[in-house]
Amino acid sequence: MKIESLHVGMKVRHPQYGVGAVKTISEHTAEVRFDDGQHTVEPASAGLEPAEPQVAVTGLNQPLALFVQETAAAAVCALGLEKPESFADQMLHRWHNGKMVLHPADPTLQTKEVPIEVFFHKIVMMRNNLRVLEQKINAHEKLSDAEKVEMQQYITRTYGSMTTFNVLFRNKEDQFNT
Repeated sequence: MKIESLHVGMKVRHPQYGVGAVKTISEHTAEVRFDDGQHTVEPASAGLEPAEPQVAVTGLNQPLALFVQETAAAAVCALGLEKPESFADQMLHRWHNGKMVLHPADPTLQTKEVPIEVFFHKIVMMRNNLRVLEQKINAHEKLSDAEKVEMQQYITRTYGSMTTFNVLFRNKEDQFNT
């Protein structure tokens, strides 16, 4: 295995030491933490092999940009996130091209106008980030069930605070629920 193929954190298999994780990489050697301790190995001569599944994308008859685009789209879909252009489809038609106007209490100060699509996009991103946070908490291995419930309660309260903005959403399933 070539030194260029390694990255920090990569799991590797050594014929003598077994499976370990790469800790540091120098010009010709790598420090690898194995069960019996950390060893300096030269990947090319030590018979080091990847210990985790590898992928080689050779012979793929597809432009790289398209491959990256499809991969990113699959990741976005798997995370439950939305494409930036799709968020406006969730908004009630009556709000399209509208403005949100903030008037300060001090009449000498200028009002602030924000396109409603910009505001709506920020609300949708907050909702998406809360959903991802919820998934990460529920899947976290080191949190106890009690800690997960406690953190989930904060998210539920945040959803409750955000229900004011449900008036912007076309579909009930896109809204904040308590």
